[in-house]
Amino acid sequence: MMAALGLFVFMLKTTPYQSLQYQQSWRHAFNSRIGLRPAGQFLGPDNDTMILSGSLYPEITGGRLSLVALQVMADSGKAWSFIDGSGTVYGMFIIESIDQTKTELMSNGAARKIDFTLKLRRVDSSLGEMFGDLQNQFSMLTENLVGRVKERGIG
Repeated sequence: MMAALGLFVFMLKTTPYQSLQYQQSWRHAFNSRIGLRPAGQFLGPDNDTMILSGSLYPEITGGRLSLVALQVMADSGKAWSFIDGSGTVYGMFIIESIDQTKTELMSNGAARKIDFTLKLRRVDSSLGEMFGDLQNQFSMLTENLVGRVKERGIG
């Protein structure tokens, strides 16, 4: 396992990412003063961002189905825990965007290569929300994923 976002596991067979960019920032407010430098005040941490980028080869690794699962998670609007393969818990993240570029197309339009970028933003949530009802989350994801697969004719 490379990492897990909620119940979605990043593995070489599903959605292997080649790069992980993690950015942390902190907030400061400044007030202008006459004849002096602006007065600054530390406000605390800002929302961290994480960007996962990689390439899928549907004949070898995961393909459209893996990305559809991430789209279903994004459509839910929920925050998901992100844990890397070494067990580090980064916190709760929402999926802000999923970019896809399909190349090396076959005669039927299916891509042999799909480059993807997944942008996540950390949101503060309580521990109860972080480790809430996993069975409920799993049931909701399963229903939405089956519906989306049928809708798109993937399978």
